[in-house]
Parts: sequence; structure tokens; C-alpha cells
Amino acid sequence: MLQALPMVYVLAGLVLYTVLGGADFGAGLWQLLVRRGEHGERIREHAHHSMGPVWEANHVWLIFVLTVFWTAYPGAFGAITTTLPVPLFIAVIGIVLRGAAYALRAGARSPRESALIDTLFSVSSILTPFALGTAIGAIATNHVPAGGDTHHLLSGWLHPASILIGVLAVAASAYLAAVYLAADAVRHGGGELEGAFRTRALIAGVVAGGVAVAGVIVFSSDYPHLFDSLTSGGALAAVIVSGIAGIGTLGLVYTRHYEVARYTAAVAVAAIIAGWAVSRWPTILPHLTIDQAAAGHDTLVWVTVAVLAGGTLLFPSLALLFRLTLAGQLVDTDSQDMPAGVPEQASPRIATPLLARIAVACLIAGFGLLTVADAKWTHAIGVVCLLSFVATAFLALAGSEVAL
Repeated sequence: MLQALPMVYVLAGLVLYTVLGGADFGAGLWQLLVRRGEHGERIREHAHHSMGPVWEANHVWLIFVLTVFWTAYPGAFGAITTTLPVPLFIAVIGIVLRGAAYALRAGARSPRESALIDTLFSVSSILTPFALGTAIGAIATNHVPAGGDTHHLLSGWLHPASILIGVLAVAASAYLAAVYLAADAVRHGGGELEGAFRTRALIAGVVAGGVAVAGVIVFSSDYPHLFDSLTSGGALAAVIVSGIAGIGTLGLVYTRHYEVARYTAAVAVAAIIAGWAVSRWPTILPHLTIDQAAAGHDTLVWVTVAVLAGGTLLFPSLALLFRLTLAGQLVDTDSQDMPAGVPEQASPRIATPLLARIAVACLIAGFGLLTVADAKWTHAIGVVCLLSFVATAFLALAGSEVAL
């Protein structure tokens, strides 16, 4: 159980990065696919102001995934980075260029400079999810051997199935972004922008669904083992959930129920990742299982402690950031998209000492049961204690509202 726990963290982080960071990338794509002019500028500004406060925070999950995977499964991480340095390097360059574009955008001195920066931002927003998608595709189709491969740096990820997954990553990002931006437009009173992103969400949803179906067809002919694993057991259930959530999201967007559509769209995309993970479990790479790839016992314990302890700080902080963003309180006051009114914040309340004491007790018990005891049942109780620590510490830290 301890060997598999970090992988659960990795998959959870991958889901969060996909549904949050993916929407950020998709916003960049929509900024590219608009004409110049007043209407196009309003669309670009809306995408920028909606994603601006959270884009950097969204990349926390990518760092989290890489750090936990590298520490807990160093052999598998080494094989992946050795075999797929090209798409991973492209993704890194894209992330750096997007960050630079965000920083430079405010200092543009002419429309030409602004257009160049926006183009750089948008192109990198397409390249990054595509490159990451092709890397996932290479892993999913067993093109990454357990020992790594330095002789096929291009063919390992530039094949039809991997490219198709890269395209699906871009389409899913555009789909998520359009749904989120339509909801933000309604919240900010932008009727024209709401209609524009509603249309884009419907189109992107259909395109993403079509690419997903095409991927299933390709897998059925070229990778029958992967197809069989995706269409049986828990993986099939996840695929069905993804399809139902995707169709439901289109219906919600069509009827303009955007707030609910935010969550169903995220479920549709997250279920795809869940299905892929279940179809491969417990294998990471060909002939390499999670237990075989896992680091030593002490390393896994410290990874678990660090993740759960860090979560008590990270989740309340992100919850506050997204709450303020969705309330429109982090939008530039000079922007025309600023909401008409901002509700007053409640006065801060101090968390009860009892919750703090319970959290500390759970942390000590969990750490002791995972490090001192050797029996599997004590490890299971230790994990439960650490999860209880996260829950109680979260309540202690996030139970109060922050007054601005």
C-alpha cells in the first residue's frame, strides 16, 4: 500500500493540472483564434483577466507531479526523461515563454509589440499541452522501456497514437477554457462575450469528443492490448463517465448553466486520465510495476508526510485564491470587466484550539506508525492518521475567512 500511495498523489496532481492548467493553456489558444479589432480585443482581454490571477498557481501541480514522481519512483522517472527529452523540453520552453509573455504584456509600447507578445503567448499555449500530450501518449502506448531509450528520441513520441493524444490535450484545454470563460463572462455581465465563448465551448466539446473517439479507433487497430484494457473493468466505467459528463456539459452549456458545466467539464476530462491510469495499474512502464519502481521505505514515508503536511498549507491558499478570483476581487479595477459590486468579507475567526491539537496528534501518530512499526496494518492506520491530519488541519486553517 505504501508503495502505491505516492502514485495516487501523482495521478491526483495530474488531474488537477489538466483541469486547471489545461484551461489556462486553452485560454491562450482562444486568444490566437480571434480576429483583430474591437471584438477580438475584448475576447483577448477577457481571457487574460480571467486567467491572469491563477495561471502561475496552476503550475504548482506540474511541479508537484514531477517532484513526487521523481522522488518516489526514480527509476521510472529516469527512463521517461531519458526517452522523451524532446517533448518535455518543448513543454518547458512553452511554459517559460508563456510566463515571459504575461510579464511583457503590460509593458508593450505599441499595438505591434502587443500583437507579437499575444502571438508568442498563444503559440506556446498550444505547443505545451501538445508536447505533454505526446509524452503521455508515448507512455500509454509502451514506447518508453523500463531502462530508457536514447536511440529513438523522435520516433518514440512522433507516431499516430501519440500525436492524436497530443491533439486531444489541446482540444480538451480549449474545451475547458471556453466553458470557464463563458461562466466568467456571465458573472462579469458580459453578454456578448458569454455568447462568443458559449459557441466556442460547444464547438470545442464536439471536436474533443471526436478526437477521443478517433483515438479509440486507432487503439483498437494498432494497440489492441491498450484498447482491451480501456474497454473492460474500472477503465470502461471511467470512459463511460467521461462520455456522459462530456455530453452533459454540452447540454448545460447550450442551456447556459455554466456554473454546473464547470464541474461536469472537469469530470469529463479527469475521467479520461482515471481510465488510462486504471487500465495500466499497477504497471508504470513495460515490465515495471509500481512496487518494483518504488523507492525505499523511509523515502516513501517522508514523501507521504511531506505531501500531506504541505497540503494543509497549499489547499487553503488555493481555495482562497480561487474564491477571490471567482468573486472578481482580483480583477484590475480599471478593467471594464470589473464586477459592479464586491460583497464585504466576514471578519476573521480564529480556529479552535481543539482542531489544532487533534491535527498535531494525528500527525505524530501517523508518522510514528509509518516509520517505527513494520506491520502492514500499522502502515494502513498510519496513512489514515495522516489523512485525518490533513482534514483537521485544513479545517483549522481554512475555517476562517480572510478580510481584505
